[in-house]
Amino acid sequence: MTSPLQQKIKIAGPSIVTANRTSDGIVIYRTADHGWSADLSDAAIVRTADEARALLAEAIADDVGAIGSYIAPVEVSGDGRIAPGNLREHIRKDGVTIDLLVSA
Repeated sequence: MTSPLQQKIKIAGPSIVTANRTSDGIVIYRTADHGWSADLSDAAIVRTADEARALLAEAIADDVGAIGSYIAPVEVSGDGRIAPGNLREHIRKDGVTIDLLVSA
């Protein structure tokens, strides 16, 4: 079995390291101060494969309370707000949401 750190890491844009908290399954994000936060705005942003590899290695080594760490894309707006970079991460962050038409 190949570990995540042995796999080639390709970064196409700003990314973060995310996982799920073992106590309750909540989505969490690796922070720049070597911790975890449930708030995406606290996530450490990486922009190169080397930065991503280092942050992922740190997250895996510090797996107390977190499971399944991996790198995920994000979008960073001009004012610095961070949003999930793909549909899967939107669903992980906000849950499944479907707008239903309401009849009058």
